[in-house]
Amino acid sequence: MRYSKLFTKTRKEAPTDEVSKNAQLLIQAGFIHKEMAGVYAYLPLGLKVIENIKQIVREEMNAIDGQELIMTNLQSRDKWEVTGRWDDNAVDVWFKTRLKDESEIGLAWSHEEPIIEMLKQHITSYKDFPISVYQFQIKLRNELRAKSGIMRGREFSMKDMYSVCIDSKQHNKYYNSVTEAYKKIYQRLGIGDDTYVTFAGGGSFTEFSHEFQTICETGEDRIYLHRGKNIAINEEVLNDENLKKLGINKFDLEEIKTSEVGNIFNFGTAKSEQMDFTFIDEDGQRRFPHLGSYGIGITRVMGVIAEKFSDEKGLIWPKTIAPADVYLIRLGESAEAINMANKTYDELMSRGINVLYDDRDERAGTKFADADLIGIPIRLVVSGRNGDNIEWKDRKSTDIELISIENIFKKLQ
Repeated sequence: MRYSKLFTKTRKEAPTDEVSKNAQLLIQAGFIHKEMAGVYAYLPLGLKVIENIKQIVREEMNAIDGQELIMTNLQSRDKWEVTGRWDDNAVDVWFKTRLKDESEIGLAWSHEEPIIEMLKQHITSYKDFPISVYQFQIKLRNELRAKSGIMRGREFSMKDMYSVCIDSKQHNKYYNSVTEAYKKIYQRLGIGDDTYVTFAGGGSFTEFSHEFQTICETGEDRIYLHRGKNIAINEEVLNDENLKKLGINKFDLEEIKTSEVGNIFNFGTAKSEQMDFTFIDEDGQRRFPHLGSYGIGITRVMGVIAEKFSDEKGLIWPKTIAPADVYLIRLGESAEAINMANKTYDELMSRGINVLYDDRDERAGTKFADADLIGIPIRLVVSGRNGDNIEWKDRKSTDIELISIENIFKKLQ
């Protein structure tokens, strides 16, 4: 990927109409474009980050036998009326519209009801269980607040997974496997040490749930953490009854500001009963399956990471999700500099190393500033004055080394 071919440009100043750091940095660095409040387009560099996050999530969902699909965004009213969740008093984030025949449809904010209706057509016997399906889908929610950049959008990318199990024992086993898979995901994304499984309310989904909350100074949530027991409780369910259930003393809790990056819900059989979803068990009896729902906000995670991993110069992406492995800068327009930079670029790419090659005819200061703003983990500089050696600099460090191309491959590995 040559910078000279990118249509996007960096900005010297952050946009004045944004108050959140994540949106300011991502717009300034050319990762996203603001369409309106709470609605953003993802440009080539931003899309690379999104796809890297999705791939990590996909790998961990596949590892617990999740099957990927994609459902429709247009939602029929009748499926949601069965459970009472079409009513705006029950779910206040619906976007609704009308077809030309005047029938009313919704734009998906979640997918439990249509997923269940779809699964009813395929699952009939106890031999089919357990089943889990997931998707990466654009969700639309009519949020009252949209001032946190991509950390709380009205249109956003989400991974949502749904499990169907024979009974509570099988469900609890799968629920716990998802919890462990989520922990692996957040570790791979670079935020695992700051992310806590949190006891929470279920909102429009169910009575209780677990959230995954990441420590973030600009987050909209507050959790209460018991570090000794590694238990966290959301502010909304912090009461004496729940503290007693968890065996926790309120005075041992530490209040922390966080952002929710994932959630999991246990529906039991309530929703399958509402939607008449049944199967035949070993004894030939008709029973209702146990359902679970599991979400990760893909774009929200990207926003949280942008908030947490940045400095006064710009973004600092974890290497697992950065838009490239290396930011290669060519300094000088001499034939020697051009040939060496091109050769370095070709060798890196041939070895499977993703490179953003800054081949522009720009001043060194401009290229260095853009490298810091964009936040790719490693910066390499090729110039005629260093012979066959190349400057190596880690984005998180001020140290600069002069090393050979072969040693670069070793360090990257």
